[in-house]
Amino acid sequence: MSRAKIKANIKLKKHISTFQITILGFGAVILGGCFLLMLPVSSASGSFTGFWDALFTSASAVCVTGLVVRNTVTYWSGFGQAVILLLIAAGGMGVVTIRAGLLILAGRKPDLVQRSAMQDNYGALRLTGIVNLMSFILKVSAGVVILGAAAFAFDFIPRFGFLKGLWYSVFHSVSAFCNAGFDLMGSEVPYSSLTAYSGNLVVNITAMLLIVTGGIGFVAWYDIKEYKLNFKKYGMQTKVILCTSVVLILFPAVFFWLYEYGGTGREGLLMGLFQSVTARTAGFNTTDLTFFSEGGIMIMIVLMLIGGSPGSTAGGMKTTTVSVLVKSAFSVFKRKESTSFFGRRISDDIVKNASATLLMHLTLFLSGAAAISCIEGLPLLSCLFETGSAIGTVGLSLGLTPNLGFVSRLILIFLMFFGRVGGLTLVYAAISTKKRNLAEFPKGKITVG
Repeated sequence: MSRAKIKANIKLKKHISTFQITILGFGAVILGGCFLLMLPVSSASGSFTGFWDALFTSASAVCVTGLVVRNTVTYWSGFGQAVILLLIAAGGMGVVTIRAGLLILAGRKPDLVQRSAMQDNYGALRLTGIVNLMSFILKVSAGVVILGAAAFAFDFIPRFGFLKGLWYSVFHSVSAFCNAGFDLMGSEVPYSSLTAYSGNLVVNITAMLLIVTGGIGFVAWYDIKEYKLNFKKYGMQTKVILCTSVVLILFPAVFFWLYEYGGTGREGLLMGLFQSVTARTAGFNTTDLTFFSEGGIMIMIVLMLIGGSPGSTAGGMKTTTVSVLVKSAFSVFKRKESTSFFGRRISDDIVKNASATLLMHLTLFLSGAAAISCIEGLPLLSCLFETGSAIGTVGLSLGLTPNLGFVSRLILIFLMFFGRVGGLTLVYAAISTKKRNLAEFPKGKITVG
């Protein structure tokens, strides 16, 4: 074998997959953010922050979760809050996008590996035009965040003064758009989120629009931009995302309004709608969740596990995963040979991926809650809520997280990371080569169901 071929083979073996790039990128940003948050300049008291508190905060910000062990507005200084905001933006847009954007600004073009990583990050179906899609995403994201900040400013600037109100407007606009759930509203009542704004139309509607916009996915944006309101011309994935999102917003909202808030008043309806929207990875809340019924808590856990859509700023199993599983089940009920949406057949590989994703999420969600319940001696339902919030990258809490011990926090950190980068991404990063079976085993029969 020639020396050139040997070098080529060595280079091929050292090749890093796009999945590994994503994992390493998120990990590097989390560690970098952790060390910045440890610095005395990051805390309001001017003292060093412990490694584990800083790591948890950085992981929660990069994974756009919103679970906190320190009250964001009182513990962190302006510099620390700015670091958290940058971590949220990097995690929400994706570290691959940020890196590619910097390359383009420097006059360089992303190579094939970087473009492939961008395709995975956006949930795009084709590699063609991926750089144009990235430019579109960055422009729209900036525009949406600016509009959101301007809307928040109508309320925050008169309430807090110009500079503080402007900072609050920008912070909450980025946090809502990235589905992060970090807030600066806990100065009087710690960890109060947006409970003081339960009846405020401007704050509620602005936050909900930002959350939904960030959570439907970048590919869906592009279809809407291309075809406006012509639903028939949208791609199948966009159609599934929009239909599933509408169902997952409206039906839980009606339940929360009728059952949790008594079905009366505009404020009750607004709170029900907000909780339905925010439960799928946003993490803000306008009501004290400890007063929710066990039925309401369980519905919120399910919504948190489902999460947002692929290629969005949100986490969770994704709306498309659940849609594929539900449609596949109905195909079985009707004894159809394949699963289809809008006249398009879904391949068996996609159904297998959806099933694997569900299995991984349920296993980690349940085992994590059981472990925390045993370690901390806490009610299992409350622990299920915290682990569902972590793996769904939501950030809603029943108040357990700040008081958890070291091991329980490590469990939540892992669940947040898993929920943000995706279970299949982690598996494919560990098993970088795809094995092809040249021969198949004979078929065997087994009874299920």
